[in-house]
Amino acid sequence: MASENEIATLAGRNEKADSIKQVTEPVLPYGQDVKNDSTYPPNHSSRKNPIGTRLGSLIRMFEQQLVEYNFEARGIERVAPDERMKKLSWVSYLQAFLLWVSINLAANNVTLGMLGPAVYGLSFRDSSLCAFFGCFVGALVASWMATWGPISGIRTMAFGRYSMGWWPSKIIVLLNLIQMIGYCLIDCVVGGQILSAVSPGGMSVAVGIVIIAIVSWVVATVGIQVFHYYERFAFLPQLIVICILFGVSSAKFDLSSTSLGDARTVAGNRLSFFSICLSAAITYAPLAADFFVYYPEHTSRVTIFSLTLTGLLCSFTMAIICGIGLASGINAYPEYAAAYNVGQGALIVEGFGPLHGFGKFCSVIVALGLIANTVAPTYSAGVDFQILGRYAEKVPRVIWNTVGVIIYTVCALVGRSHLSEIFTNFLALMGYWVAIWTAIILEEFLIFRFRTGYNWAAWRDPSKLPIGMASFVSFVVGWVGAVLCMAQVWYIGPLAKPVGEYGADMGNYVGFSWAALVYPPLRYLELRYIGR
Repeated sequence: MASENEIATLAGRNEKADSIKQVTEPVLPYGQDVKNDSTYPPNHSSRKNPIGTRLGSLIRMFEQQLVEYNFEARGIERVAPDERMKKLSWVSYLQAFLLWVSINLAANNVTLGMLGPAVYGLSFRDSSLCAFFGCFVGALVASWMATWGPISGIRTMAFGRYSMGWWPSKIIVLLNLIQMIGYCLIDCVVGGQILSAVSPGGMSVAVGIVIIAIVSWVVATVGIQVFHYYERFAFLPQLIVICILFGVSSAKFDLSSTSLGDARTVAGNRLSFFSICLSAAITYAPLAADFFVYYPEHTSRVTIFSLTLTGLLCSFTMAIICGIGLASGINAYPEYAAAYNVGQGALIVEGFGPLHGFGKFCSVIVALGLIANTVAPTYSAGVDFQILGRYAEKVPRVIWNTVGVIIYTVCALVGRSHLSEIFTNFLALMGYWVAIWTAIILEEFLIFRFRTGYNWAAWRDPSKLPIGMASFVSFVVGWVGAVLCMAQVWYIGPLAKPVGEYGADMGNYVGFSWAALVYPPLRYLELRYIGR
């Protein structure tokens, strides 16, 4: 497709052009037409390396070599309007839908669905309803955030500086890196479990983890063109094998059993599972804009929002309900219970059991499908590392990608026997900060910048960004609310504890609400007395 191939050409050409042209960009409302804006991103090519000129020269030579091989050398630099695709075909718009389906129609979301019956004791119906509506709420946030990619040309975490300020935004970047590395860890463990279960005694979980990590590193390192091309087709084999899994395992789905516990306990477990599914979807928000920065600035926001929401919701629903069905049969079928005790990945393999050899082949396809889910955070992590500071920005994205892969591979090898605990504790905990951050981003736009817009040229200028005191205090207040209302295996907050035997996880909603209440007056004072 010509318009998608243009992405790589632009990414490489602009690395060379960066040293030629720089223009100061005016302050513009977010929706204003800019026909003559020829702003280029700040000079990547001629940056002085703080470590030394020799090392700086080596890094620059490395970046130029990436360009020569048509790899994406661009890091966090803004993609200016005249550096993007000139127009979008219907295939380019379709890509925005297929991208999210490929990323999300993966085995990790099948294993997420298993938590409803297996961990929270919910019935098939309760689990399915909680999963659908939880993912819907979270996907709304991620879809809205995706629309800022074409408008700004700025990566999501850099866009967050306009609300959080220069220094507090670094805290958000660190949390996002932990989140993305954590998701990659989960993907590698699930893939390793599946590949190991397919060949018992032949391939260990550790070897499967390494395979998933290496392939993900290759796709993410090459850059945005290969990333988009891979995600455009990765959904197809996943869609086929998930449909096959539904067909061969649905006879063992328990559709009649009720949720376990008294009314208060069931209510608390419903809310907790709803929250963890919301967290799974909302955590796409901090990287959603990254994949659309090469789209023209006047790309339809409604279209990008709708396609992202539809892609996320369809893939979440299909994968999670499949996992719910598999886990619902654990109590009735000993072979399902035995497989689940080995690992969630092994239960997926058991679901394909009636197909024998072909079922093992399908299981391998499911495991390899996790690569599509792992590539996205691996790619974004390489960019986000650069946002941590001026020194980190000097290191090419490719190297940061490699560092991220090494970190999550080692963590996956260490934690491969505790996937369920990682899932239930990690996912919800990550959702808290994203909900709080979303409240601040949303109110900054709706209350303080809806009329004035954003000065996109200021994305890397601390003197033109908010000082960040209002956002930092609001973020801390939101976290206090989340801690008081969280319900995890290792801690149940005092406000969550009265709901049933195991409490009810309300951290997302209370954290969002408290931050949303505190931020407007603090931001007003910040603007009045500091001026930015």
